[in-house]
Amino acid sequence: MPESASGSGQCKFWILHGLLAGAAVAAATVGFRLVARSNRARNRVVGIIPARFRSTRFEGKPLVEILGKPMIQRTWERAMLAATLDKVVIATDDEKIAECCLGFGADVVMTPESCRNGTERCNEALRKLKKKYDIVVNIQGDEPLIEPEIIDGVVKALQGAPDAVFSTAVTSLNPEDALDPNRVKCVVDKHGYAIYFSRGLVPFNKTGKVNPNFPYHLHLGIQSYDAKFLGIYPQLHPTPLQLEEDLEQLKVLENGYKMKVIKVDHEAHGVDVPSDIAKIEAFMRERNIS
Repeated sequence: MPESASGSGQCKFWILHGLLAGAAVAAATVGFRLVARSNRARNRVVGIIPARFRSTRFEGKPLVEILGKPMIQRTWERAMLAATLDKVVIATDDEKIAECCLGFGADVVMTPESCRNGTERCNEALRKLKKKYDIVVNIQGDEPLIEPEIIDGVVKALQGAPDAVFSTAVTSLNPEDALDPNRVKCVVDKHGYAIYFSRGLVPFNKTGKVNPNFPYHLHLGIQSYDAKFLGIYPQLHPTPLQLEEDLEQLKVLENGYKMKVIKVDHEAHGVDVPSDIAKIEAFMRERNIS
């Protein structure tokens, strides 16, 4: 084939590729605008705590005891103190977890085992609730010491950002956790919107070492969604960055949606692996938390 013909073919390919990519971005933007414009008030708020028994890193984690109480109960008790939540429910696919939660007085919604992550489980639970809500807060069941003020903070952040469909929280990253892939890092722009999430250390400098003077952000599991967007989320196809990092937040960003981030002070982090239980209990004993 002549060089000019080959170049013309490549040019056509890239033009087509650009048009398709542009159409995808435009579709995501239109969907985002429709969601944002239709939910300016966002006054009715439900807190949902996803809890599944099967986990590759820590099976049965919601039922593990922390100083005499199941972890899921401690998380629920904290959530019940949040001022912005009209209702708190636990969403699970496991009868043992459901029985435990009903035992300490929680509202429980059974959800399919096929839910791939907490966001999809929240969506399934929301569909089964009789009342309609504007905002859904995904409160991770493995954050037994989450402060009610943080829950209220992510709700108010979403209420105050009509261009966002998602809000979350970060805190300062401890240097010893910098290279731990279970501690998810977050990069935020100067306006308080998320740029990227990673299991690796971001940003990463040329020395290849942790910079003790840089304010790295550790992502906290709590997430708040516009209720209409939550219905859209499961319909979005998995994205390359989401699959590579195994982080559901990246599918939101890769599809062009905006995510508001608040910075909070939060010392006690979540339970990812069994060894974290001893750390949490030691933290509670030091501060006389019963």
